[in-house]
Amino acid sequence: MSAVPVRQGVPVATAPLQRRALRDDVYDSVLDMLLSGEITPGESIGIYSVARVLGVSQTPVREAMAQLEHTGLVERTALKGYRVAPPLPPEAMVELVDARAVVEIAAAHAAAADAAALVAELRAAHAAHQAATEALEASLREEGAVASLPLLRAYFDADWEFHLTVFRHSGNRFLLQMSEQLGSHLHRLRQTAGHASSDARQALTEHAHVLEGFASPDPLQGAARMQEHLAAVRARVVADG
Repeated sequence: MSAVPVRQGVPVATAPLQRRALRDDVYDSVLDMLLSGEITPGESIGIYSVARVLGVSQTPVREAMAQLEHTGLVERTALKGYRVAPPLPPEAMVELVDARAVVEIAAAHAAAADAAALVAELRAAHAAHQAATEALEASLREEGAVASLPLLRAYFDADWEFHLTVFRHSGNRFLLQMSEQLGSHLHRLRQTAGHASSDARQALTEHAHVLEGFASPDPLQGAARMQEHLAAVRARVVADG
């Protein structure tokens, strides 16, 4: 029997870490299928079938599906496994944006007290968001109206990282936990976002205004501009609905 690896007298749990990484890879792969429409609403998702397609065992697939269930993208049905959930109806999408605004505006007010450190990180997050936006727009110019899924995912990740930076500087662990729950539910909005790349530049501009607000002599302007940004997001969700 091989020895258990140790570091300074503490066993190193390599297997669980490897399994977690595999589960995360499976999660990302199935999420891509869901967001691209490769698996359509109402369609059953077989654990065995996904495992065979991805070339993995069924265990990380089950773990990934349980994680995806928390996003609302899939539903578990008795004795039948999982199926793709229908898109959120317009009224539920508005409710999600409204709930996000309550939590995020509170985080922005709290983060204003840490404006100096916040602004430095926000600048980096905004630069990454700008790069992702430009890559997405370049792809749209070259390939037409349909954006590639990897570029859309990169754009959404960079967009959300800007918001997460504000949550991290709120100094409130419970607001940060709520942001993690919000992040998973926002995939429901992205389920219908294949056409939504048209507002990428608008969102980038609104983020720039938020950054300017936090960098101003009155950092609470950042919270006010975050409120304006989220109101604009709500208006776009209503228009798309």
